[in-house]
Amino acid sequence: MYDLQLDKTEVFDFDEFANHLLEQGLQSSPSEIHGCLTGLLASGAPVEPELGLVALSDVLDLNVHGELASQAMKLYTDTSTALLNEEFDFHPLLPDDETDIAERAGALAGWCSGFLGGMAQGAATGSESAAKLSKDSREILKDIEAFSQADDEVDEDESEESYFEIAEYLRFAVLNIHMDNQAV
Repeated sequence: MYDLQLDKTEVFDFDEFANHLLEQGLQSSPSEIHGCLTGLLASGAPVEPELGLVALSDVLDLNVHGELASQAMKLYTDTSTALLNEEFDFHPLLPDDETDIAERAGALAGWCSGFLGGMAQGAATGSESAAKLSKDSREILKDIEAFSQADDEVDEDESEESYFEIAEYLRFAVLNIHMDNQAV
């Protein structure tokens, strides 16, 4: 996930966000949280950071406060900016390439699960566009649902390539869903 503030592109820090979660005793991953926030935005929800906190509470049963709440709201607005960026700078917030492939695959599955929850939250809270998804977007959601069911047993050689392909597919699939909902 990229921070596009002031034309300066910086990677949103996965480990820092994870540390804030641990400080509050929360077991969710930054990937799952980012997926939820992205799903909410992709559903056509307004870009009001407080809505992101409501979604985290309703979808993931997370009640965040302090620095973590500030970071979650910033992640929500930065994600919105990235989804709207004409350079296609949106990226799912996932662990870095140095992390074990099994852990990265689990984070990717968590991101997908969070995304589906965020989309459902957006549809439940009155986002008309989420209820009127195109056939292509509905197919993408089926793919994302399948990715959310990925198991933790991975073959290291095959998984590395598959992981990158799926992450890149997600990147553009989410952009397509978001654009689809912007057009409605």
